[in-house]
Amino acid sequence: MRLATWNVNSLRSRIDRVEAFVQRHDVDVLAVQETKAREDQLPLMGLQSLGYDVAAAGTNQWNGVAILSRVGLDDVQVGFEGMPGWGDPVVGEARAIGATCAGVRVWSLYVPNGRKPDDPHYVYKLDWLARLRDAAQPWLEGQTALVGDWNICPTDDDVFDPAQFRKSTHVTPPERAAFQAFLDSGYAEVTRAHAPGYTYWDYYRQRFERDRGLKIDFVLASPALASRVTGAFVDRDERDPARGTGSPSDHAPVVVDLA
Repeated sequence: MRLATWNVNSLRSRIDRVEAFVQRHDVDVLAVQETKAREDQLPLMGLQSLGYDVAAAGTNQWNGVAILSRVGLDDVQVGFEGMPGWGDPVVGEARAIGATCAGVRVWSLYVPNGRKPDDPHYVYKLDWLARLRDAAQPWLEGQTALVGDWNICPTDDDVFDPAQFRKSTHVTPPERAAFQAFLDSGYAEVTRAHAPGYTYWDYYRQRFERDRGLKIDFVLASPALASRVTGAFVDRDERDPARGTGSPSDHAPVVVDLA
């Protein structure tokens, strides 16, 4: 089975790229983040004609997650138990959706950005990650994949200039500790060994062309699933402004192959 994750930065704007991507790489399951639309606004006919079932959660032009699968899409769950909300009044955001695809429990996750270390959104981010870790503990017993945009650079090697980010989110010790807590609990990050390099490049100042990026998109697998991984890669071509039609997402897809 071929599993991929991709923050598309608007599914409506990049539907042609998504349709071409899943065909070009023969993807069985694609977890999508930042769909930026309600479910009824998504242009899904092309994907459905290609044999993909779609489960999506979205509320407005922000956030939004989805799972596309041509190998089954069962037991769909929007949000995880205990997932905190955000705003005033507090509401649940469209940041997590799970479904079972060919026996694998796939979670498409869009972790809150955090904004700045002194911002309330940073506290929300850490709480969100802690609640997810608690919810994900029982899932370790099965075939589980926690995939998506984690908005964390777990090591200094995952950011093009660590010194430039010292006072920013994504690299703070509490965020890195929150990510490490998943690994300590038994999950394995299964892409790094096969796919080094960045997964995100800001549109600012030709960051992609200069390879000044961040590695923030990951696949965390339960032990049973991790043992099935045979390879992984980052499709940098999908981030290349010179390739394809229209502007690319600021993220590249990450693809994992399972025996």
